[in-house]
Amino acid sequence: MQDLSYYEILEISKDADKITIKKAYRKMAKQYHPDKNQGNSDTEHKFKLCNEAYQCLSDEKQKGIYDRYGKEGLQGMGGGSRRSSAGFEDLGSMFEDMFNGFGGGSRHRQNPEDMEKYNLDMNVDMNISFNEAIFGCEKDIEFRYKTACEPCKGSGAKNGKLSICKQCSGQGQVFIKQGFMTFSQTCPACHGAGSAPAASCKNCNGKGFKEEKSSVAIKIPKGIDDQNRLRVSRKGNVGKRGSRGDLYVTFSVTPDKHFQREGSDVYIAIPVFFTQAVAGDILTIPSLTGELELKLDVGTKDKQHFTFKGEGIEDVHGHGKGNLIAQVNITYPKKLNDEQQELLSKLQDSFGIESKPHEGVLDSAIDKMKSWFN
Repeated sequence: MQDLSYYEILEISKDADKITIKKAYRKMAKQYHPDKNQGNSDTEHKFKLCNEAYQCLSDEKQKGIYDRYGKEGLQGMGGGSRRSSAGFEDLGSMFEDMFNGFGGGSRHRQNPEDMEKYNLDMNVDMNISFNEAIFGCEKDIEFRYKTACEPCKGSGAKNGKLSICKQCSGQGQVFIKQGFMTFSQTCPACHGAGSAPAASCKNCNGKGFKEEKSSVAIKIPKGIDDQNRLRVSRKGNVGKRGSRGDLYVTFSVTPDKHFQREGSDVYIAIPVFFTQAVAGDILTIPSLTGELELKLDVGTKDKQHFTFKGEGIEDVHGHGKGNLIAQVNITYPKKLNDEQQELLSKLQDSFGIESKPHEGVLDSAIDKMKSWFN
């Protein structure tokens, strides 16, 4: 990344306008920001390069010099690191917008009494079979949720007493210097509260919560797919003031041995003997709801698809049903006995010149090849 141009670093073209440049920088800076990659020196270096690229390309004067002379042309301006005060304000507001609420840029510290030590929304994973996903079902799910510790009122502190955080001196943020810029991030000790327990609550060992067991019956809709999520309202973690989040169930669907799913369509491989393909046989094949009749074309080709409209999977959002696609996989005999060999020879002879299509096509190529050596 060090040797890439500023345009390549931000993954944009040279004719990108200011809006595109800013949008690309926001994306890259968010990806490599130290708050999200703590202790990773590689992403920290990439973050610095993204800053350098944006500072140059967002300033029309520097961008013009860079486009004409490259980085060398910026040496007299500080190697592209100098910016107008307006540029710094733009960069600062951008970071405040990007990272407000999860680790930097916010100047407003939340009241410690209102801050939760855990997310109220929670997720559990559930494995279901292929047919359960296709046709829907009802399941009982057991899970554990968090609820605020009553003796410490969710603070994690003995008797609920808090003192000023020593690491951030009560500011809720710590500051990191990156070259000529300084960034703030949420204090890792107090998590932005600006205060910390003077002594840990013995009831919850300073965690601020305890865990409870629970269960709920959920109705899984038809057509649910792998990694789809289902929200169960007000079954998540419980906060300090009694508010409760939602429970999200993420599904993993066990693949089927015969049917392969692609969205609302389902594929099935049909093994067909070569004589059936040649003759255009009629086969009975399985579907999701029963049996179907597959009429092969005379001379059906290997991997040829036959589509059955509306025989696929019901869309989970109610947008109709997909299709069943039968793919023909032609098989050939591995050995022939004398009788089979004789019958095949007679069959081939019965087609006459049609059974030797290569002769007419390749005769001219053979003649040309022979002329090369005359």
